[in-house]
Amino acid sequence: MTAVTARALIRTEAASGGRTRLETLRSDPPLTLRQTGPRRVHLVSTGAGPLRGDHLDLDVDVAPGTSLEVRSVGATLVLPGLADAPSVMVVRARVGAGATLRFSPEPTVLAAGCAHRLVVRLSLAEDATVFWREEIVFGRHGERPGRCHTRFDATVAGRPLLRQDLLIGEDALDGSPAVYGDARCVGSTLLAGPAWAPPAVPDNKRERRAVLGDGWAALPLAGPGVQVCALGADAVELRERLRRGEDGATPTALPGAETGGPGP
Repeated sequence: MTAVTARALIRTEAASGGRTRLETLRSDPPLTLRQTGPRRVHLVSTGAGPLRGDHLDLDVDVAPGTSLEVRSVGATLVLPGLADAPSVMVVRARVGAGATLRFSPEPTVLAAGCAHRLVVRLSLAEDATVFWREEIVFGRHGERPGRCHTRFDATVAGRPLLRQDLLIGEDALDGSPAVYGDARCVGSTLLAGPAWAPPAVPDNKRERRAVLGDGWAALPLAGPGVQVCALGADAVELRERLRRGEDGATPTALPGAETGGPGP
């Protein structure tokens, strides 16, 4: 079986009347993109996997003053395959000045025997706004997950905002009460932009503090952002907990969206 290499691209541009136009929508199976609204794109998987050895790249370029929402039609099932090398999914996103990006695909499911690397490189302009949600399910029903290493790097105007690594499928970590415990899913949401910036002058009344709930936490970052983290027994519980954290962390409605609220 031959490994698959694919690269897809989404690029917006500003149109008259303050509208957003999709300047480029380039698919490369199994990464197939479909425009489902004036500013919305769905990712449709037109092939199995990713499998071990596959390398998939998705580039997202949101031009200054435009807005874009990226979702997926269904969950991504990461499969073992026959290659020795892990499968790799790299998402690179650039959000220009005054632009808004919502990125909220359906969960990634780590099937038994898989080995996967998920890399996100997110670059924001000083006044860009982003809602970025990731959800990972530890295997299909009744099976242990394969191995996965995720890396998330976000910068604002070239300055680091968030650096995060997650390891899944390692015995020493998966069962630890200090890491995942008995959870079967893990997820996080990054909300970033001027609305989440710390006050320029220290103010006790406006001090940003962590907010904790049942299975979730909303943690203010040093820069203009909040990270919501959650664990769940299943994908439904995980999504509910992330939404609670997102609601608690959102100071104002995210601009430029076609639907209300901070995310699906």
